[in-house]
Amino acid sequence: MIRAANYNRLSIGRKTDNGLYLTDGEGNEVLLPNRYVPEKYEIGDPMEVFVYTDSEDRLVATTDTPKITEGGIAALQAVGFNYHGTFLDWGLPKDLFVPKRNQQAPMLVGEWYVVTVYVDNVTGRAVGTSKLGKIINNDEITVRPKEEVDILVAVRKPKGFRVVINDRHWGMLYDNQIFTDVKLGMRMKAYVRKIAEDGRIDVSLQQEGFDQVKVAADEVMKMIDEADGMLPVGDKSDPEEVRLKTGMSKKIFKRAVGYLMSRGIVVSGELTTERVKKQK
Repeated sequence: MIRAANYNRLSIGRKTDNGLYLTDGEGNEVLLPNRYVPEKYEIGDPMEVFVYTDSEDRLVATTDTPKITEGGIAALQAVGFNYHGTFLDWGLPKDLFVPKRNQQAPMLVGEWYVVTVYVDNVTGRAVGTSKLGKIINNDEITVRPKEEVDILVAVRKPKGFRVVINDRHWGMLYDNQIFTDVKLGMRMKAYVRKIAEDGRIDVSLQQEGFDQVKVAADEVMKMIDEADGMLPVGDKSDPEEVRLKTGMSKKIFKRAVGYLMSRGIVVSGELTTERVKKQK
């Protein structure tokens, strides 16, 4: 069986002027257009492809990587609309359609929305929905403070980003916890900072406490080694310069450098942090 919105492992069945027809061995075929056909192949070779429906609702295969598959969660940008619904960019030539009935709130072009994808039982098409109350909620919290989690950067808020935690819970990543580039739609590692009594979850991109210092110290050492032994920031550097060049707050950077200095691994000057050269 060939299923839309999924990766399918198929075999090359036959060649045509339009591309290769791939088969599942049960009489079902799907076209892999010429632009995706590999330079070298043999009839019968296996191929793993993603299958979706084209503008004429025909199944079509691609070697492109979509931003979401059936049952997955992703933050996608709205790029168009018509009377019946909104189209989201999911990384394929044909955009993902979200009917009006599947929209938690009206979707606006240019905005980002967290959605999942399912296959319509009647049409066989991949369809998106932002009605995720049964999938993403904070009714029963499954994470704990200081735990490492996966986050999906979902919505920009005045003081930070609303994120999806482990594809199960809503959380907040505040601007004062961000010291690296963060963009909508990104997936990142984070740490649970606080869980409020009402179920609200705050996350940070860095560990807190001594573990955070040790992780930051390892990062500083890596950066120094990659910079041929000397990092162009130090105790007297501007906090924004430290953030841009290390991805850390100046507070954490100084604690990490202090940790390394106490062990004689680095020396810190007014403008630089330099690795101590080992004596022969």
